[in-house]
Amino acid sequence: MGFSLLIGVMSFPIGDAIASQPAAAPVAAPVVPSYAVTLTAYNAVPGQTDDDPFTTASGAYSNPDIVAARSRDLADELPFGTIIEIDGPAAAGQSSCGYGAVARHIGYRVIEDTMNQRYTDRVDVLLDQRADVKADDGSVLNGASVMGVCKGVTVRVVGHVDMAHLPKTQAGLAALVGKGGDIALGK
Repeated sequence: MGFSLLIGVMSFPIGDAIASQPAAAPVAAPVVPSYAVTLTAYNAVPGQTDDDPFTTASGAYSNPDIVAARSRDLADELPFGTIIEIDGPAAAGQSSCGYGAVARHIGYRVIEDTMNQRYTDRVDVLLDQRADVKADDGSVLNGASVMGVCKGVTVRVVGHVDMAHLPKTQAGLAALVGKGGDIALGK
């Protein structure tokens, strides 16, 4: 005659002399740090950078496909090499924010640059000077101009990459993020 003993959420027949074991606890997903910031965009030109627009503060090349800068107050949270994912502004209807028009030029970004000390709680994405987009009024403008100032944007840390092994393209960065195990998540 067999009967079962229920332990945790697993039951084992007692009559078959199988030892009772507690059920395995579910594995929790890692906590991904995220930050509410103001988002802006820039081009690698002297008027928007320092006198060497092709070199970032980290010493990397100013690659408009993957580079982002962060304000100095976020240096501990977003050190150089941090890979971020950006969600558009939480509040709809921001008249000075053209995120929707520019979003296709953003993708994942690597923090490689630092902003002027007058800015706080801010991330600035480097865009190609030829990244022209249609503004709300129908005119074609530089993407950095269309972006404007976007408040209430969420930046999520999705990994960290060694600055000596930076991918050169958005596809390379996305492939790196997709591998998960090849990058240090959350650093």
